[in-house]
Amino acid sequence: MAQSNGREIVTAGGYATAADFKQIFTEDVDHLFLLSFLLTGDQQKAEECFVAGIEESAKGNRVFKEWARSWARRAVIQSAIRLIAPRERSVTAIRDPDIARAIGKIPLLLHAEVTAILDLENLERFVFVMSVLERYSDHDCAILLGCARREIITVRARAVQQLGALLGLGRRKVASSENSAAPEDVETVIELTIAQLFPTPLWTSGLSR
Repeated sequence: MAQSNGREIVTAGGYATAADFKQIFTEDVDHLFLLSFLLTGDQQKAEECFVAGIEESAKGNRVFKEWARSWARRAVIQSAIRLIAPRERSVTAIRDPDIARAIGKIPLLLHAEVTAILDLENLERFVFVMSVLERYSDHDCAILLGCARREIITVRARAVQQLGALLGLGRRKVASSENSAAPEDVETVIELTIAQLFPTPLWTSGLSR
């Protein structure tokens, strides 16, 4: 840090370089590619998104080193949004053999979770991955996806409801009660279950090859 007129100024060494981002994408290839795959729902598009994320991150943006990993994930998300345009084409991704092979490389224990996410419509999938797995705020999701905050809330609720049905989580009973778990309770269970995918499980390295 340099001092000028009593104010702290971050020197050039405080910003992430292209080499720093290259290292991040190398070290976090598993997480970042899985993020691309869950957002795009397609292995080839996930590869395109991953490469675009690298290129965007290496453009010389003035990003503090301590924020570089978050910036890399954001670059991947923005690349996926541009590639898929989830608000314009909110449809369920069409399965192809590549997706089946990619899922086949994931431990059997997590097949249901990954398959359930991929079964969501595009906008629902993006909102769920961004807000639940990546923990983006509703405000940030709304800005990135170009929609109102209330739409994010509605879409996430719809995604959680569908995932709860697909994974059988909505049938869980609240202790000492005859009623099913409340929606927010189901969301918590889904988050804890699917969050096993993050951060960076090493088994995903085969997905990007």
